[in-house]
Amino acid sequence: MDYDAMAMDAEDLGPRVTVREAASDHVDFTLANVDLAFANSLRRTILAEIPVMAIDLVEVEANTSVLADEFIAHRLGLIPLNSKQVDDVLYTRDCDCEQYCDNCSVTLTLHARCTGDEIMKVYARDLVVGEPRPNEWVGQPVITDPEGLGSVICKLRKGQELRMKCIAKKGIAKEHSKWAPSSAVGFEYDPHNKLRHLDYWYEEDPIKEWPKSKNATWEEPPQEGEPFDYDAMPSRFYFEVESVGNLEPDAIIQQGIKVMQQKLAAVIQELTGDEGRNGVNGDAVDGFGGPRSPDGINGGGNYAIDQGYTTPYVNGGGASAWGGGATPYGATPYGQNGWAA
Repeated sequence: MDYDAMAMDAEDLGPRVTVREAASDHVDFTLANVDLAFANSLRRTILAEIPVMAIDLVEVEANTSVLADEFIAHRLGLIPLNSKQVDDVLYTRDCDCEQYCDNCSVTLTLHARCTGDEIMKVYARDLVVGEPRPNEWVGQPVITDPEGLGSVICKLRKGQELRMKCIAKKGIAKEHSKWAPSSAVGFEYDPHNKLRHLDYWYEEDPIKEWPKSKNATWEEPPQEGEPFDYDAMPSRFYFEVESVGNLEPDAIIQQGIKVMQQKLAAVIQELTGDEGRNGVNGDAVDGFGGPRSPDGINGGGNYAIDQGYTTPYVNGGGASAWGGGATPYGATPYGQNGWAA
């Protein structure tokens, strides 16, 4: 291939990132000099494959509120937990323990009782993080409201009590949305629709009925009478990532790139047949590519014993209200019995 090396723009040799806006809970940036497949892969990785902490098991000791055990367990699972340096926490599938231990989980306790005549609200701040834990950050409930209360878990009337033990584990959103680090990922390219990837429906005038996004100011609009370029490809992509609080926005992007590197390293390893190589940054790479759920996909070993909550009043306290090793419908959505909820 003939080319003039001196005439090439050094800035166009690789991906280029331009941060347009950054805050503690979101980041707005552009990604240029990459193809659509790469940009979309990064978006999907950010949404579904970045490991974070979330409450996975709930042991119910007392619940006299009007909400069922399963309802409260689900609400607890959706409370964002700090996941800074989550690499210090092992996946349950990689730990030597039977179900959970200090190396692969964080224990939180909740004990609330209403003794007054007014309705009492139980908040995320009432969760007490146990020690020891892998580091000083992981497992702490994320509280961002000015009052410092956090999410509402439930409400109690006089004499009602809530006493639970919560086990937080490391996982990814591909298994359950409670392990999602981002609430939304905005993604756009070609805001002027020069490539004709969108076919706008309109009544009279598409320009008036479909206003341009803010990203349109970053690209030149099409000229009147300009011929259509059949070989044109998108090369600039606009991202806006919103964090739920368990990871900072820049950490979400960095973790997304790291996971993509691990998955690509796994593909290269499979193609070359070199079993002695490890993944990027020395991380071991399995044949399935990067992070998985805490109880594992494709079997999960012997870690998936609990349903997600247990109660001392049914079957001696060792199983869920439905009898242990299955969901209320008999199997998990993935066709395997006995996964933790």
